[in-house]
Amino acid sequence: MTVTELKNEILKQLTPTVGAGEATAMMREMLFRLKKYSPADIVIYGDRSVLDQSVELAREWTRRVVAGEPLQYVLGIAHFMGMELSVTPAVLIPRPETSQLVDMITDAFGARNSLSVLDIGTGSGCIAIALARALTYPDVTAVDISEPALDVARENARNLHANINFIKADALNLSLPGHFDVIVSNPPYIAMGEKKNMDSRVYAHEPASALFVPDTDPLEFYRAIGRFAIDALNPQGALFFEINPLFSTQLNKMLVAQGWHDVQIIRDYKGNYRFAVCRL
Repeated sequence: MTVTELKNEILKQLTPTVGAGEATAMMREMLFRLKKYSPADIVIYGDRSVLDQSVELAREWTRRVVAGEPLQYVLGIAHFMGMELSVTPAVLIPRPETSQLVDMITDAFGARNSLSVLDIGTGSGCIAIALARALTYPDVTAVDISEPALDVARENARNLHANINFIKADALNLSLPGHFDVIVSNPPYIAMGEKKNMDSRVYAHEPASALFVPDTDPLEFYRAIGRFAIDALNPQGALFFEINPLFSTQLNKMLVAQGWHDVQIIRDYKGNYRFAVCRL
């Protein structure tokens, strides 16, 4: 089978399930994994042969995606801010909008050296690692309640040469020594009632404990982290959240009631209220 024939077979199988645009992106990722081909290489070397074992592997990957599994879990790899991260079903797949959260922190604190940074609910470690690489000599601590998630994050930090202190801890009941200049969290924030409107590829495969909160208390993580951060934040520091746009107004009121005097709710690149920045 040639590269072009394999490309066309993958597209034919994936397009009815994920749409033409996503199918093309997935096909390119698969052929990069198999052949190290760029999109241009796929065209230039379209008449080259593909080994039988590579064809079978591509078909297996395609079958799993058609069955509903995210490609990132199929390949064990996700991309975030130019980094290649290992991912398993123990961690959320990093989202593009989360990169804006990292950019907000580096824009605000990039001129300072030796910052103390805390990432709460680190998952794959994507935020903590990105900050460890972007800031100047930061002291980065990352916590998660899940030991399997911490194993993934540690592997990613090793592979990307990021020096991070990983700690197993519950975001709803934090007790950590020291103080921090930056505290950041992308906690669970999807209310259970929203599940019916979600893509099954997300809720059927990504860890529910990292996605969902009770309908009766969708701000439970923000409340706990906000309360912890008031005491744990250094003067001139800031608390950064990724948030659910549906609860942005409630969140703003709650944080002000906790004692945060400067709360900004910020839109993402799609225009949704996606981030909160809090200062004392």
